[in-house]
Amino acid sequence: MNKREMLAAITFGKRIAEDEADALKSYFVETDQWRKVLSGDVDVVYGPKGSGKSALYSLLRNKQEELRARHIIAVAGESIRGTPVFEDLVADPPASEEQFRGLWKLYFLSLIGTALRLVKIDNDHSRALLSALEGAELVHAKWSLKGSLRAALDYVRRIDSMSGAVKINPVSGLPEGVEAKVTIREPSSEQRKLGFLSADTLLEMGDKAFGQGGEKYWIVLDRLDVAFAESSDLEGNALRALFRVYRDMAALENISLKIFLRDDIWARITSAGFREASHVTRSITITWDARSLLYLVIRRALYNEAINNFYQVDSSAVLASVDEQERLFYRIFPAQVERGERKSTTFDWMLARTTDGTGKTAPRELVHLLSAARDQQLKLLERGEAEPGGENLFDRTALQAALPEVSKVRYEQTLCAEHPTLKPFLDKLEGEKTQQTPSSLAKIWRVSDAEAGTRAEKLADVGFFQRRGSKEQPVFWVPFLYRDALNLVQGPAD
Repeated sequence: MNKREMLAAITFGKRIAEDEADALKSYFVETDQWRKVLSGDVDVVYGPKGSGKSALYSLLRNKQEELRARHIIAVAGESIRGTPVFEDLVADPPASEEQFRGLWKLYFLSLIGTALRLVKIDNDHSRALLSALEGAELVHAKWSLKGSLRAALDYVRRIDSMSGAVKINPVSGLPEGVEAKVTIREPSSEQRKLGFLSADTLLEMGDKAFGQGGEKYWIVLDRLDVAFAESSDLEGNALRALFRVYRDMAALENISLKIFLRDDIWARITSAGFREASHVTRSITITWDARSLLYLVIRRALYNEAINNFYQVDSSAVLASVDEQERLFYRIFPAQVERGERKSTTFDWMLARTTDGTGKTAPRELVHLLSAARDQQLKLLERGEAEPGGENLFDRTALQAALPEVSKVRYEQTLCAEHPTLKPFLDKLEGEKTQQTPSSLAKIWRVSDAEAGTRAEKLADVGFFQRRGSKEQPVFWVPFLYRDALNLVQGPAD
């Protein structure tokens, strides 16, 4: 193979985990954090967008056989791809956070009842639970996630979620519009005599049914940022209610929620105070340092048999040694992208160009940079440019040419898509300098210095600006990641 053929044959994977579910297991970096998730020691996984939460989630789903061998049934509580199940709630949401809490419990009960049927767990607890759920029409012969959500939503609206009681007809004194006797809160003594059961009691029944059947049941929730993206109020109600339900279910021994959530969303819903936050102790936050990111790059490179053959390396030996990983990296890539004694090495250059204002490098952007560089290098060779020197597959030009695409996609598909209300302020920075002060921003935005400072702080919170200077004289610096997208000019504003 010549270098052009090599580049045509290799891949660094997709930037989004959902798009590479099959290949992901071959080059996924199995960190200690992942092992804690797989062992069941962790219930909540936090991380920035693009940090690998969905990769963990996808790999968890790929480990179904291993989990089943350990008598663990893991099911998705949200659609893995396509339209999120909970997106349907945007147009017609529950009336309150309390009603949302009831919705989550009934939805989980629907999933639990369906699982008991499919796995054929048959004992006194499972029969009693299924009887109650069938009466409430929360389980159906024809099952789907959307169907379970709709059944739970219909039911919760037919009862008074604020009191936890069943709606009673004032004339007849009988339950109105409800066939089953399921309440959101604990039933009164009179209701208990009539056979009413709370959702919490039913969850305990499900827990005992799985325990007696020798199984554990995990409900795994990902893509919650997408599901409630259309409404911040809905997102807040939904997620606060979810974590209250998580607390309510903490005592269950055989049923667990596994929640994958962006850390900025968690910060947002807890910023005004959220007592349940102290109960979320079985959690991890995904973090990446330079070494783990280098390992990620090399592991993805070695996924290509062509690279193994071309460089004649033993992939196991390379992956076992940081020095060998660095050595192989610089056989594939040039030593520097920008020449000069004071300029950084290529890998440090890559990290600096894919780091946002919070100082975090997301694997998603690093993978995108590698893939875009591969495309740029191939394009250069196809139009007759000279091959990279020595053993290198990439030259400086290809890496530099790849950055604008990464910047544009990150800006448009992540930053602006996630924070549409900030886009008007961002767009007005087009062509401006990379270093600003409240005073210079006030002129650009035509607002007071105080208002400009407030807006700049918001942009720093989402990672567009990096805070510099002092509290008295703040300076806001735009990281390399966003510069090309807005054609920013290096240097401080006048």
